[in-house]
Amino acid sequence: MQRLVTAADLYAAEVSDAYDEVIEQVVARVADAGSLGKLDLGALSAWKRLRADTPWMAQLMSCPEYTVRQHTQRAVAAAQDQSRTVPEAAAAARSALTPLPGFSTGDALASVVCFVAAPKRLAVYDRRAHEGLRRLGLALDDRPGRYGRYLTLLEQCRDELADQGHRWSARHVDLALFQLGGQKER
Repeated sequence: MQRLVTAADLYAAEVSDAYDEVIEQVVARVADAGSLGKLDLGALSAWKRLRADTPWMAQLMSCPEYTVRQHTQRAVAAAQDQSRTVPEAAAAARSALTPLPGFSTGDALASVVCFVAAPKRLAVYDRRAHEGLRRLGLALDDRPGRYGRYLTLLEQCRDELADQGHRWSARHVDLALFQLGGQKER
């Protein structure tokens, strides 16, 4: 876990505090509305650095706002469901997004939507965090349901870090994994 602590320190030194301003604004909007609209998803796409000129984005923009809000409202409710474990809530929230264009496969943007729904519980997934897990010797396969399994591994990391005196949020762990996964291997 020391590699994770070192990576977290490096991330904090290299990334501007202003980088997450967009995600913090969307978190506040979700807390007020209980769902996300196309404007929110567009902001998260930009934050995640996704291309907006893809077929799925055109299909999403063609969906009525009420349809987008209906599915994201289900995801928000699932993510915030305290009767579920963190991995169960993550999996249910991710599953609620599947009917939306651009959310049937891949977990990068979907995980951000889940995260903004429950920022104190969930985390962001991407290929660099996935690589960070691999570098720690933690296996995560690409089968459906990956986001829930990802949160299971993050909770494992949080427990091990807590045993060493580090009280980290799931988001803190995902940032450290992101940093670790992006470093050149020695």
